[in-house]
Amino acid sequence: MPASEVRRAAEKRGRQAENWVAWYLRLKGYRVLARRYRTPVGEIDLIVARGRTIAFVEVKHRPSEAEASEAATLTGRRRIANAASHWLARHPAAGGYELRFDVVVSVPGRLPRHIAGAFDGSGAA
Repeated sequence: MPASEVRRAAEKRGRQAENWVAWYLRLKGYRVLARRYRTPVGEIDLIVARGRTIAFVEVKHRPSEAEASEAATLTGRRRIANAASHWLARHPAAGGYELRFDVVVSVPGRLPRHIAGAFDGSGAA
């Protein structure tokens, strides 16, 4: 299979996982504020809110939980934190909320695993 087809298939699986995770978080009482929020410095898969908390969520879908957990790298976490700063600059009303960075691990055939507060605003775990 050509590299472009492999990339497209991975992109499709990632999009499906993000859709599944968005529904899963809704069932947990979260409201989706944004999906695939893109900035010049990075992308945030989901931005969700529940109560007075806004969470910037990275979705990692892999064949195994270990692979998915390892995929949330420091570089990627920093990119998400920088993108969150852009989102916050455009949504000043969010300043009064508790902010959190979450990771949701998605593995085929299992419920997603939501790791609330997986890293901080600097990207450190």
